[in-house]
Amino acid sequence: MTAPPPFAAAMATEIRVRGLVQGVGFRPAVWRVANRLGLSGEVLNDSDGVLIRVGGDSGTAERLVAALKAECPPLARIDEVDLRPAARPCALGGFHISVSARGRMHTEVAPDAATCPDCLAEIRDPFARRFRYPFANCTNCGPRLSIIRAAPYDRERTTMAAFAMCDDCRAEYEAPADRRFHAQPIACHVCGPRVSIEKTGGGAVEFSAFSMLDDADAVAGMLLKGHIVAIKGVGGYHLACDATNAEVVARLRARKRRYGKAFALMGRDLGVIRRYALVGEEEERALTSSAAPIVLLAARSEPRLPQEVSPGLSTQGFMLPYTPLHHLIFRRLDRPMVMTSGNLSDEPQVIDDDDARKRLGAIADFILTHDRGIAVRLDDSVVRVVNGAPRVIRRARGYAPGALPLPQGLREGPPILAMGAELKSAFCLVKGGDAILSQHLGDLEDARTLADFEHALNLFTALYDHEPEAIAVDLHPEYLSTKLGRRVASDKGLPLIEAQHHHAHVASCLAENGIAASEGPVLGVALDGIGYGDDGALWGGEFLLADYFGYRRVGTFKPVAMLGGAQAMREPWRNVLAHILAEMGWPAFAMNFGDIALYDFLKGKPIDSFAAMIRQGLNAPLASSCGRLFDAVAAAIGVCRDVAQHEGEAAMRLEALVDAKALAAVDEDLAYPFSIPNLKESGLPYIEPAAMWRALFGDLYENAPPAVIAARFHKGLARAIAAMVRKAAFDGEARIAKRVALTGGVFQNRVLVEELAVRLEGDGFDVLLQAKAPTNDGGVSLGQAVV
Repeated sequence: MTAPPPFAAAMATEIRVRGLVQGVGFRPAVWRVANRLGLSGEVLNDSDGVLIRVGGDSGTAERLVAALKAECPPLARIDEVDLRPAARPCALGGFHISVSARGRMHTEVAPDAATCPDCLAEIRDPFARRFRYPFANCTNCGPRLSIIRAAPYDRERTTMAAFAMCDDCRAEYEAPADRRFHAQPIACHVCGPRVSIEKTGGGAVEFSAFSMLDDADAVAGMLLKGHIVAIKGVGGYHLACDATNAEVVARLRARKRRYGKAFALMGRDLGVIRRYALVGEEEERALTSSAAPIVLLAARSEPRLPQEVSPGLSTQGFMLPYTPLHHLIFRRLDRPMVMTSGNLSDEPQVIDDDDARKRLGAIADFILTHDRGIAVRLDDSVVRVVNGAPRVIRRARGYAPGALPLPQGLREGPPILAMGAELKSAFCLVKGGDAILSQHLGDLEDARTLADFEHALNLFTALYDHEPEAIAVDLHPEYLSTKLGRRVASDKGLPLIEAQHHHAHVASCLAENGIAASEGPVLGVALDGIGYGDDGALWGGEFLLADYFGYRRVGTFKPVAMLGGAQAMREPWRNVLAHILAEMGWPAFAMNFGDIALYDFLKGKPIDSFAAMIRQGLNAPLASSCGRLFDAVAAAIGVCRDVAQHEGEAAMRLEALVDAKALAAVDEDLAYPFSIPNLKESGLPYIEPAAMWRALFGDLYENAPPAVIAARFHKGLARAIAAMVRKAAFDGEARIAKRVALTGGVFQNRVLVEELAVRLEGDGFDVLLQAKAPTNDGGVSLGQAVV
């Protein structure tokens, strides 16, 4: 054989890989593929992703890249690959994994991932070294974001730094053929974190009363005996109890002060879940995914879990065990358990052990804790299958902070920090063509949640080495997120960009669906509770001809007074009274519908005072809110009439009344009628519900079943929205928008979305919905960022 030219040995190619490539077994995969191909060189993590130097020309590098794409690890995602000649020769013999390089952060932090099948089999195998070990993990599963303190992702910069590997773990960590090769949270019984049980209020725990096996199994015994147990998970504490025991569920609800919201549930396996809920293919795919979210499922009528689990709802939120600790606890639990966030209602989930003893001691009977710290608070994500696809309602554990690539025309933009909204808050960082949406952080009205928001913002800024060139906020001047954004902009001397709330909703939907900046406008239908309009009024049912650069309001819902301002969001009866006063007046209502129960309820209210408030414009702002219309209809039927215990409860319970039989029985002629006149002041078309109210009150007079009334309302509203879309999308005979973006919290309603989508698609529109970013206010920061 002839010797190669002398320069060939010095030739080397550098491969830059960007995407979700750190902490997911990507470097070991590169090592294995490169050695199989007989290549020399190195691979390392750095602040820009993964860097590979390989001996040989670009053809050699391309073969390596092709093999990597075909054999990408389960949790990894390759977004971008760049090849270029290496600046220096590749002098290494063989192929090596090199020490990570520190520097400015440009890559992704991986979401936490549910226990993989290999680790699950291991903790169940009596002959395996990690038999019944609650913290088994590998490169294909385990904690990621929840334990990271700094970047790049290496053990020394996580909460696992306190645990020195034993010789056996070190050997696995350094063995390229092992699935734990460079798995940063690697641990075992000998060297890793441990669990322990405490009795709240002090005192010894008599394990023999619950289990003779170990602490995890003892928790199962406690739950079966009717105790409430606080369990430290991967992103925070949970409060657990037997979901089939109505008395203990009611006790938990009272102690936690959670009076209306449904409790999340965990089932040992799909068989347990299917006993109580309907699980379709998409629901099963979501439940068993590496994200392992809570999935909203239709509840079975028999057997039925106690009403205390999900009051007034037809759905149940189930998840599967997603850590080895959960799997060990649930091994002998053949029934569902409540697994709700460990906190008092509306406070952030507890993550600190001492805080758990203080804040959960009066709720739980026992605490199962462990000594691995939680660096980032992560609630459980929530998903619902709507219109045939799983859609994220709450984006947290398992999904955050996975980056969303920006569409063409936006990828070259500068780094931006967007602060989000007041409720369901989440911020968004834009950097390097990606949008990094934070985990769900909660409602900022709570001081603890606001402090947690600031902590998470500081952490993400450091993790991603993010230096924004502008701050984007909501137009509402009183949102705490807006005030915080103003402060950040002032402190850093940066421009402040105010994005109108519903424009941000529409832009969020466009960005997620990959609509390029150069494409024409869409018709955005943004329906929610309320948002600040550019005219200073309260909006909430808007039709916008919009792109990323701007919008034109082309339709709305009828503006109706919010009696008592924010109080109208907590007391739904105020909304139905406001509609009565706006549509027909109290005397006409009393004369025509004085025999219905709603009249008897409302006649004791100060009707004249409320009418005067509206006339004088005192604490009764007008709002074109679709959310408040749902509240009004629910109150009219008798659902949450007095008080809504939480935001959206009335609308959720109204939707729950609609069963398939009632919906099928309502044809187009029976759907409640709406009209579309124009507002006198502006000439803007609006959805007028006057005819709907007359028909609904007539049904109440005839004692029509609530399910029929709810079905007629949903179908009628879908028909009215579709009619407004047709009206707004055409200029004479010319169609000015072919795409329709449905966004805003109201579109969490499965019945409305599916009734509306079939109508719009039948009219030839392309319907855009959100799946990766929440359609509620949890996705607003993404829209602010792209605006």
